Amino acid sequence: MLKIGIFVGVLAILIIAVISVYNKLVKYKNLMQEAWSGIDVYLKKRHDLVPNLVETVKGYAAHEKTTLENITRYRSEAMQAKSPEAQVASENHLGKALASLFAVAENYPDLKANANFLLLQQQLTDLERDLESSRRYYNGTVRINNTYMEKFPTNVIAGMFNFQKGVFFAVDSSEKEVPKVSF
Repeated sequence: MLKIGIFVGVLAILIIAVISVYNKLVKYKNLMQEAWSGIDVYLKKRHDLVPNLVETVKGYAAHEKTTLENITRYRSEAMQAKSPEAQVASENHLGKALASLFAVAENYPDLKANANFLLLQQQLTDLERDLESSRRYYNGTVRINNTYMEKFPTNVIAGMFNFQKGVFFAVDSSEKEVPKVSF
């Protein structure tokens, strides 16, 4: 009778431990999803702001057609991305193209003084700062989730219930380069 009691006790402890680990995995997954949702909100704002910026620049820098077309193309790709990985890649391209646009704008004194351009540039700057903060928060939740999932015995339980590791929102190596503008 004592052996059955010990067995039931150990089994109960194991079940409670599995439930506890499972609940923590769910919590971390939901925190990652919430953080990604925050990034998504800022990306939507960015996507809405970009066409206004492009139209403002078109009037002043008509011969910068390639830069403007790239921004439009990358914005479309970013809006159509189906996974966080695809969105990270396309957003990195869009960020690099926007940096090129601001570098181009430096060569147009009338554009730099245009109130609409200045307002759009400030809004985009503020938005990029908020987006950076959201990316940091998201990457923190991914780090916590992934670290927890890699620990034993959590990795076994995560595998049993098919939990997936998060993907970091990282800067593309090409985005680290300073945009080059030539005339």
